Amino acid sequence: MTVVTVALLVLHFVTRESSNDYDEPSPTQKPATTGGSGNYLLGVGRADCTGPVAEIPLMGYANPDQVGGGLLTRLYSRAFIVAEPNDSRRVVFVSIDIGMVSQRLRLEVLKELKSKYGELYRRDNVILSGTHTHSGPGGYFQYTLFWITSKGLIKPNLDAIVNGIVKSIDIAHQNMKRGRLFLNRGVVENSQINRSPYSYLQNPASERSRYSTNTDKEMVMLKMVDENGHDLGLISWFAVHPVSMNNTNHLVNSDNMGYASLLFEQEKNKGVLPGEGSFVAAFASSNLGDVSPNTKGPFCINTGESCDNPQSTCPVGGASMCMAMGPGTDMFDSTRIIAQNIYLKAKELYTSAAQQLTGPLLSAHQWVNMSDVQVQLNATHTVKTCKPALGHSFAAGTIDGVGAFNFTQGSVEGDPFWDNIRDQLLGEPSNETKTCHQPKPVLFSTGEMTWPHPWHPDIVDVQIATIGSLAIVAVPGEFTTMSGRRLREAVKSVRMDVVIAGLCNVYTHYITTYEEYQVQRYEAASTIYGPHTLSAYIQLYRGLARAIAMNTVQDLPSGPEPPLFNVTSLTLVPAVTPDRAPVNKTFGDVLQEVNVQYRVGEVAAVTFVGANPRNSAENVTEHNFLTVERYTNVTGSWQVVQNDASWDTRFYWTKGSSGQSNVTIEWHIPSSTEPGIYRIQYFGHYRRLLKQFYPFEGTSAAFEITNL
Repeated sequence: MTVVTVALLVLHFVTRESSNDYDEPSPTQKPATTGGSGNYLLGVGRADCTGPVAEIPLMGYANPDQVGGGLLTRLYSRAFIVAEPNDSRRVVFVSIDIGMVSQRLRLEVLKELKSKYGELYRRDNVILSGTHTHSGPGGYFQYTLFWITSKGLIKPNLDAIVNGIVKSIDIAHQNMKRGRLFLNRGVVENSQINRSPYSYLQNPASERSRYSTNTDKEMVMLKMVDENGHDLGLISWFAVHPVSMNNTNHLVNSDNMGYASLLFEQEKNKGVLPGEGSFVAAFASSNLGDVSPNTKGPFCINTGESCDNPQSTCPVGGASMCMAMGPGTDMFDSTRIIAQNIYLKAKELYTSAAQQLTGPLLSAHQWVNMSDVQVQLNATHTVKTCKPALGHSFAAGTIDGVGAFNFTQGSVEGDPFWDNIRDQLLGEPSNETKTCHQPKPVLFSTGEMTWPHPWHPDIVDVQIATIGSLAIVAVPGEFTTMSGRRLREAVKSVRMDVVIAGLCNVYTHYITTYEEYQVQRYEAASTIYGPHTLSAYIQLYRGLARAIAMNTVQDLPSGPEPPLFNVTSLTLVPAVTPDRAPVNKTFGDVLQEVNVQYRVGEVAAVTFVGANPRNSAENVTEHNFLTVERYTNVTGSWQVVQNDASWDTRFYWTKGSSGQSNVTIEWHIPSSTEPGIYRIQYFGHYRRLLKQFYPFEGTSAAFEITNL
């Protein structure tokens, strides 16, 4: 029983700074006047990176029961290249609809880029940033902790993401043209709350008094146009967790940030399907560590009373009953509302952007052993970071996705029961680790766990890229609101405009302030390098910023290169079995037909004899599972109006027994739908023995859409 308990525990949860760090924020800079010819070479590109949509654990909530069972929206990699006119220097920023960038993923992308482009795209000038959707397939990590809940390394998904990133960069590279960049900023309202306000209140009152809110509400938007003023794309950075879709969801999707991208791209790419068109809009992550989109806040789901307390617990049922809710009627509606808020602000900022960026492109990068960084707090005090470890409150989860076994946030003491189980099965943390991480009670001493491979990274990327006066600070984890503010202020003393790009290059969980660390809520328990993690990062990023400012980047030591483990054969995902159709049926046959007529706002649904969607992911690049088509009287043909990347379509796969399965496709008919005759088509691949794949399709009966 003990072994089972600890196995469940691991499976379930594995998916003070110097006052010199506080500088008074600079006043908002007035926009510059537009004008002038294109002063940069610009390229934008977008490519699908969805991967398998069925039977693969979703990455984010670390819930072993949350595996893919279909598709809501596709996942995309969006790449942006900025080069100097003489092409002497360039910077690449890629925002990817995935939970986070893993070290394995980055190393493989850099390897592919080097084989194609030589030294043009390198570790110092390529930034890979995950949007942090919690509804994308996992299995693309090499460190043990992450592939426990992902059931190992899942090669088809890793390959899909690597190929999508490289393809998006290829497209951007091939389409480069002279253009201009404009920067704009604005406040996004009604879209976020601080999910650990008690932690935030531990920061000095003098520091908190300089800010009007306990989250960063400002959106930073970078607009790209060609030399004739034609739209090319945008990058928006805004701090909010893409967890509008909760841990009961099984449909692969890009959550609120990804849907905002689709909305903006559909606005600019008129007349084409989602995922198509030349304009590319990325809504990228920032310092979102303690920021939730579930704006109704935490409530006890069994009683309805508030559980906004330091431990996030309910009088009846404890921590497992305390959950935050979004603004909508369900998670789909909440995702839509938050996405539209973000999209509308970006649209406003894009239209009014007038501060033109000019100046050189520079970048700096180092690999750092974050387990052993000496931090100079002041003239007399030096501290150091720790070997990675997770605290007891890590197991509690958050109000966006609670844990199990009633672990609670804010635990500053261990639990003898769980500590004893850990000691027997995983080994007791060393006294050095316990002391270094105080007041965190160590649950998993991951820095001392090396079988079959290390459980957490020691070697971490730190990176800054600058475009004129703008510094993009690429951070390898989830900075809390105040941590991000301190880091921005530290870099701002060297650069004029600073934006934090989150979840870049390698994932190291959370980064809280020293004060937040003391109360050990989830974010602090997940600050794996100890209480001085933020101070170490501030010191490191200041060093990068100064090297850029003083033109001494070439003198920076590159640091210890990260390892690449051979874990390609480690997976617990079951192999795809041959597909079977029911007796007297064939693949694509309709089992439950559509209605004859629907009105706008209703849901058209059809169920087919299906096959495992993994067949298509492994057999066809960028496979489309469905279309919604409208009959055109003029041409006597069917025109595709929606596909499986559309927000209004949902693709559900239900696995049966003996290789049989069903697919249900829903079309949530939007208000903009023209009256007429429509049909729904399904496209799949069934599998026979010896890995033989055969394509098939199914078609619903025609049905009418009316406004009546």
